[in-house]
Amino acid sequence: MSSTGDKNRTSEVNVGEHFDVEVPDTAHQISSDSWFQVAFVLTTGINNAYVLGYSGTVMVPLGWVGGVVGLVLATAISLYANALVAKLHEFGGKRHIRYRDLAGFIYGRKAYCLTWGLQYVNLFMINCGFIILAGSALKAVYVLFRDDHAMKLPHFIAIAGLVCAVFAIGVPHLSALGMWLVVSTILSLIFIIVAIVLAFKDGVKTHSRDYEIQGSPLSKLFTITAAAANLTFVFNTGMLPEIQATVRQPVEKNMMKALYFQFTIGVLPMLAVTFIGYWAYGSSTSTYLLNSVTGPLWVKALANISAFLQSVICLHIFASPTYEYMDTKFGVTGSTLAVKNLTFRIMARGGYLAVSTLLSALLPFLGDFMSFTGAVSTIPLTFILANHMYYKAKNNKLNPMQKLWHWLNVVFFSLMAVAAAIAALRLISVDSKNFHVFADL
Repeated sequence: MSSTGDKNRTSEVNVGEHFDVEVPDTAHQISSDSWFQVAFVLTTGINNAYVLGYSGTVMVPLGWVGGVVGLVLATAISLYANALVAKLHEFGGKRHIRYRDLAGFIYGRKAYCLTWGLQYVNLFMINCGFIILAGSALKAVYVLFRDDHAMKLPHFIAIAGLVCAVFAIGVPHLSALGMWLVVSTILSLIFIIVAIVLAFKDGVKTHSRDYEIQGSPLSKLFTITAAAANLTFVFNTGMLPEIQATVRQPVEKNMMKALYFQFTIGVLPMLAVTFIGYWAYGSSTSTYLLNSVTGPLWVKALANISAFLQSVICLHIFASPTYEYMDTKFGVTGSTLAVKNLTFRIMARGGYLAVSTLLSALLPFLGDFMSFTGAVSTIPLTFILANHMYYKAKNNKLNPMQKLWHWLNVVFFSLMAVAAAIAALRLISVDSKNFHVFADL
């Protein structure tokens, strides 16, 4: 594989007796980043503004026992699943820099296309979620100082989309984030520390809390199912091969270092804010923790502005596979500041984010749709496909118990995906009756 400046060449990869898959080279940089920089990319993917919602969306439906046990298990299972994919990065003697390339190499053309479709729908919905999060954080700042309601959530979503587009145009590829990852870490620490401190102060003042899981037995069944499925989304990007493509040799060893960092030190801030937020407010915890905390206006404003800016950076990470496809497809080469390349990024990335922003403003309760998308794409990509790919690739080296283990994982997560999809469809049905398009939530 080549790095920046290569043309959109293709190479044929034989994946079996009947399939040849054309795999394009990339217009973006590969093999240029240290394991530590990749670790920060992964950690940024965990400690984004979504963490401000886990107290309400994970802990409230599951309670203390289910939430704590679920998060600990999800950490271990996610590390295991990501390690399986990481160990296949150079399977067959070549480097697979995209998830679809790896699936195509192992299964063939149909799997290549299916994986591509699932991954890009998943990443598109995640990016819409970041735009909604960024818009919600901006609105939270606005209502701290104004109560006229002249500006509504769709207005702030539009502003967030514009800022995301400007950032996407200025940062050409994932490796170019560089110091922005440090900025992202600082921003994450600001809103996480503010949320922890203010929630802790509120918790100390409150002497009684209700931790009971709310709702009827049927309602509890659906909300617990949805929350259990959400545990699988907390730690996973759905684009591990694309991130691993940026790491230097030795690829597998360096990626495992990055994953160990992500799932040890990297998860601590997320777990801290999740548990303290739930401890402080119990079952009344908001799905956006900064709406529950009390404290100085300027501190809450600082936290919300940090959440807004960090969401812009984090969106760029999850949008990078889409940008890479467009840049490679249309042969973007040469200086990133060349007029031709700038114009292309304005048109291509600006258009992509304009569509994302419009959908986000149109359906700001997109979280329900994201849960459904996650059920039919994130779980299959991260857990079902990872286990089956490893089983198929290493079949001759696995003993019967190891083969059984991978099949049990495939069956279990397939059942979870079906259950999560049903729960998400129910939530969509309920919320579509309560909200309208361009709603001011």
